[in-house]
Amino acid sequence: MSDSTYSEAPTASACPACDVTPMARRLAASGALDDLPERGALMLSLPGVHCALCITTVERALEKHPGVNSARVNLTLRRATVEAEPDVTAEALVGAVNNVGYEAHELDPSALSATATDRQGRELLMRLAVAGFAAMNVMLLSVAVWSGAADATRDLFHWISAAIAIPAIAFSGQPFFRNAWAALKHGRLNMDVPITLAILLALGTSLYETAHSGEHAYFDAAISLTFFLLAGRYLDHRTRAIARSAAEELAALEVARADRLTEAGEETVDVGILVPGDRIRVRAGGRMPVDGVIAEGTSELDRSLLTGETLPVFAEPGRVVSAGEVNLTGPLVVEVTAAGKDSSLHRMADLVAMAETTRNRYTSLADKAAGLYAPGVHILSLVAGLGWYLYTGDARLAINIAAAVLIITCPCALGLAVPAVTTAASGRLFKKGMLIKSGTALERLAEIDTVVFDKTGTLTLGAPELEAAETHARADLALAAGLAQASSHPLSKALREAAEQAGVAPEPMDELVEVPGYGTEGRWQGKRVRLGRASWIGVEPGQQTSAFLSVDGSEPVAFRFADRMRPGAEEAVAGLRAAGLRVELISGDAAPAVHAFAARLGIEDVMAEALPEEKAARVAALSEEGRHVLMIGDGLNDTAALAAAHASVSPASALDAARVASDIVLLGEDIGTVPAAVTTSRSAVKRIKENFTIATVYNFIAVPIAIAGWATPLAAALAMSASSITVSLNSLRLK
Repeated sequence: MSDSTYSEAPTASACPACDVTPMARRLAASGALDDLPERGALMLSLPGVHCALCITTVERALEKHPGVNSARVNLTLRRATVEAEPDVTAEALVGAVNNVGYEAHELDPSALSATATDRQGRELLMRLAVAGFAAMNVMLLSVAVWSGAADATRDLFHWISAAIAIPAIAFSGQPFFRNAWAALKHGRLNMDVPITLAILLALGTSLYETAHSGEHAYFDAAISLTFFLLAGRYLDHRTRAIARSAAEELAALEVARADRLTEAGEETVDVGILVPGDRIRVRAGGRMPVDGVIAEGTSELDRSLLTGETLPVFAEPGRVVSAGEVNLTGPLVVEVTAAGKDSSLHRMADLVAMAETTRNRYTSLADKAAGLYAPGVHILSLVAGLGWYLYTGDARLAINIAAAVLIITCPCALGLAVPAVTTAASGRLFKKGMLIKSGTALERLAEIDTVVFDKTGTLTLGAPELEAAETHARADLALAAGLAQASSHPLSKALREAAEQAGVAPEPMDELVEVPGYGTEGRWQGKRVRLGRASWIGVEPGQQTSAFLSVDGSEPVAFRFADRMRPGAEEAVAGLRAAGLRVELISGDAAPAVHAFAARLGIEDVMAEALPEEKAARVAALSEEGRHVLMIGDGLNDTAALAAAHASVSPASALDAARVASDIVLLGEDIGTVPAAVTTSRSAVKRIKENFTIATVYNFIAVPIAIAGWATPLAAALAMSASSITVSLNSLRLK
């Protein structure tokens, strides 16, 4: 085809269920289908699966393969876990998936941490349920006391309340207790320290009162406080997806084994034992396990995972190859130059890990509030308790007032201020087709002033289409479609689709074969016909991606192609510019295609032919200038930049590592919703700040009342609940 292209591994097939089951995709993306890889199972990455039909098709193809016992596709992670006999190879399974039209790559299960299941979410929900059940029962007993129960009856109800509340709080309050203890061990304070003190003081005071037949006990306040705080913690957890580190995803993409050529023949060895100078064989459809130089063979390489190049490149002896590239059409012998930890793919994983560490230093609004709030609350409570003890000499009264100050100072409202808003905002964006993965994503997204787009697979769909198909003679289109039947190259697929849409039937061919790296040829009515790259046909290549049709005795016919623009791309760029944001385009594609595409969208700041480290370096340079960057990309070559950016977005069709490194995942094809995410995030941060203001004003009013001794711990708990409800109602205004 063009001098830089021909033939790639099969990509995602058209998926009829994708257009009719958007809810299924969204439910799956929420994590409902997560599962753990079982020990000893083979794992495949499936970047092209989108819906229920994709799952069924891939699972059936795998289960039909000889030696496979079971196969399960995880739509959220776009992975397949396969239980098979020992003699079944990952390469064979990849081929089985490719044969039904889906892209597949082997993953190394040992490089992935077992965090697919949402253990933390289940634990929080279980503790929340226990606290809620206990709170209802203690409240019922408290109603009896408030209704006039006295003496022995009152004491009995208090002891029953203690028997319910103490074990319930001991179990349900563990998240707060653990976090508070961890902070105190390191000599610092966090929001959980005053929360823990408030709960323990309420319990201690209540036990003291009950043991001395006092009229008031506050077990209901303690368990209710625990319940409300757990609700806030669970809301916070629900805003985030439990996902693997992007660096781990990259490490898992590294090929674990290679076929080494020796004097005795061919042997399969671990990649880690290969040294420079070794020779390995990479079969058609296989991924490069090492960096090296091609010694024998011709083929084409799909470099899209590493560089973002739209179409495959010609591979011949002497060409340098990198780990992670896919060999498409012919077997190659590669001389190793770097393997294992020295490979380019492993270096990229290290780059991503460093970028993630930098971004994880971001301090959320809740953490900043806790840093100011916790010391002040402790000082107020201590001063109030000591003051009243020195004034009255009554330890019981002093402890009650100290507990009331801790409870009334609204740790619950502050605890809900952020998660209540982010949950409401996440729900709003989810309806628009965006999944929020990070707890601080909305806060960071509201701060951005610069947007950096990748091109292929992000602003475009990464799939070429035939330009001006209606101008081609139907006979030429029929011949080209007939030759294209023998190839899975993206240009061949585009030709077949164009012919089908035009109602043109492919011409039958004799002796039809694919010539690795060049194109396809056959015989039609006794004449030799070819479809392929310009140099093979014998014509001069043009600036535009093209395939040439040659029939003996006839002038070659050029078929020109352009990348398909992603729906909403123009709206996204225009909307972001209208919001006052700077927009840049960085791509690994060739300069002419990138600049032409940028001009079409009105983007002036452009970088073409960018390597992964150059993308990350550009994002880092913008950050050093004081800019807050939103990176939007989909490939391995974008992963380091996604992790380094202040905030990041990737499409659902992106590679696993890119989706994991991103804060937001677009669940559909339309990218035009990105400006709405920025607007919503800014509104969310405004609501968060309003919630902090509400909590602060409430504290200015309530704290003096508690210090004056006019509020019991029970009244303090009721006031705290009222402030929490106010904060929650304000958060719901986002919807």
